[in-house]
Amino acid sequence: MQLVKNIFIAIGVLLFYVLPIQAQYWQQEVDYKMTIDMDVQTNRFDGSQRLTLKNNSPDTLYRVFYHLYFNAFQPGSMMDVRARTLPDTDRRVGDRISKLLPHEIGYQHVHKLQQDGQDIPFHIEGTILEATLDRPILPGKSSVFEMQFDAQVPLQIRRSGRDNAEKIRLSMSQWYPKMCAYDRLGWHPEPYVGREFYGNWGDFDVEIYIDRNYILGATGSLVNAEEIGYGYSSRQKKPKKKKKKKTLWHFKAKNVHDFAWAADPDYVHRVIKTESGTTLHFLYQPDTITEKYWPQLPAIMDKALSYANKNFGVYPYDHYTFIQGGDGGIEYPMITLITGRRSLRSLVGVSVHEMMHSWYQGVLATNESLYAWMDEGFASYATDRTMNYLRCSGILEGDCLDNIFAESINGYIRFNQAGRAEPLNTHADHFTTNAAYGVGSYVTGKIFLPQLEYIVGRPAFDLGMLRYFEEWKFKHPTDEDFIRVMEKTSGMQLDWYRQYWINTTDLPDYAIDTVYQEGNTDVIVLAKLGRMPMPVDLFIKYQNGEIRQMTIPLRIMRGAKHKEYGRHYEIMKDWPWTHPFYDLKVQSGDSPIQAIMIDPSFRMVDKNRENNFWEVKSE
Repeated sequence: MQLVKNIFIAIGVLLFYVLPIQAQYWQQEVDYKMTIDMDVQTNRFDGSQRLTLKNNSPDTLYRVFYHLYFNAFQPGSMMDVRARTLPDTDRRVGDRISKLLPHEIGYQHVHKLQQDGQDIPFHIEGTILEATLDRPILPGKSSVFEMQFDAQVPLQIRRSGRDNAEKIRLSMSQWYPKMCAYDRLGWHPEPYVGREFYGNWGDFDVEIYIDRNYILGATGSLVNAEEIGYGYSSRQKKPKKKKKKKTLWHFKAKNVHDFAWAADPDYVHRVIKTESGTTLHFLYQPDTITEKYWPQLPAIMDKALSYANKNFGVYPYDHYTFIQGGDGGIEYPMITLITGRRSLRSLVGVSVHEMMHSWYQGVLATNESLYAWMDEGFASYATDRTMNYLRCSGILEGDCLDNIFAESINGYIRFNQAGRAEPLNTHADHFTTNAAYGVGSYVTGKIFLPQLEYIVGRPAFDLGMLRYFEEWKFKHPTDEDFIRVMEKTSGMQLDWYRQYWINTTDLPDYAIDTVYQEGNTDVIVLAKLGRMPMPVDLFIKYQNGEIRQMTIPLRIMRGAKHKEYGRHYEIMKDWPWTHPFYDLKVQSGDSPIQAIMIDPSFRMVDKNRENNFWEVKSE
């Protein structure tokens, strides 16, 4: 009997420790089947949706939430008020929503919602629908939700909408009732005020009935390509006009967290099969500007994709689509909407940036509301590297840079010193200025990476970026997950870096305090003036031309970087972050010291570089 008790106790202890570890990797699963009938004259559509939700969480679900994004485009909405009350309003929005007329606003009206064939009560507040379930969904169980709705596409304001500045008819993102994400933190029914997105992984089966003269591009593959034609067919023929007023476009997409599309009667459609086997689609409205530059885009993006696959992980879908639309550039799974009347350099730049979101928003899909910098910042980092590759390879005109991120680092230091920076752990919707959000998400998030490369060394960093993508694709990683990958790859403790860079706006500031001789020893006294600790790379140049490069690791790192590409470092005694000074003692060489420099690679975000250099003064 005692043996049986011991076995049960052992099983209980095992479950106590193992289940929480396994549970952190669960994620919900959704399956959308939607049909809409689009009226291009009224800019309205009727829709039906059948959504199967599999509850993979350890929790019982008693209610569900949906996003109704189009409801934000109404006077008095949270998005409208937020745009008008920020001290530095987004010029693309400003007070425009407040002036929309009834036929110009956006809305999504839900007429009926059923769970497993039974009507369930729901109520709508702004951009969120909340429904109470008559039959709670137990862990491991599924439920089918059926919905009837209609919507009006808003006059182009932000990202989605109709009739943008370039006269593209329909930019259809955030266009359908979308179930809110549910993860280990619970539901995420954030009202839409124009910032970021987060969604469950799943499959989409979407049928769109629209005027027969319209050409579409969308997330997913076109199921009825032979019937549609317009460059989607393997025969590459434009079909004959049919007597029907509307054409059915049927798309399917597997393992994505959103679905977007765009439509215009004047689109030109170009297709290229890349070196990597991915099919790239390009849809744009021809005019004197677009016809000059868009035909050059496919070959360039082929090279950009090859570089990204090699350096950031292999793009997992079989195609990607670039579409003229929206109000700048906005990313969705397998597709981007970009404004198209640009110079070639600008067109390539926005195309590369939005494509790079496929890695950090489309595939890794971090919760952007909580970690916008892990999408926008990482995508910006990958963009800068890819664009520099295109320039250095002669594929695109422009300067080949040795230090790609110097301008971003210096710009952030100035912004931070002006007191305008806010911590990266601020929710995307709650930054006090658009500037703080923009700089934080795009710039601070970007330079988080080259500074981390400075800490761990280039080989470990490059390997870590690839490992991060492979280990966490389709899993919604957090900042902790990313840092843990880098710790495993580098063999260092790095949580201190994450804590300082994300939770504070502190910057490092290291200085060369004094230099003197003590017998046969050169003593270099370094000072830690900033609150944020960092390892210190040091460059010593002697008068005979000899150069020594050293790295001083932090004690809390429990390790140090080794040789980087083309660099040799001497690893010195570690520096406890609590100590304001560090005495570096090196044996005097055959020649006196000529100059000393902290961080010769300019990767550390040191807020005062003037005290990073020491040189023997000429008499």
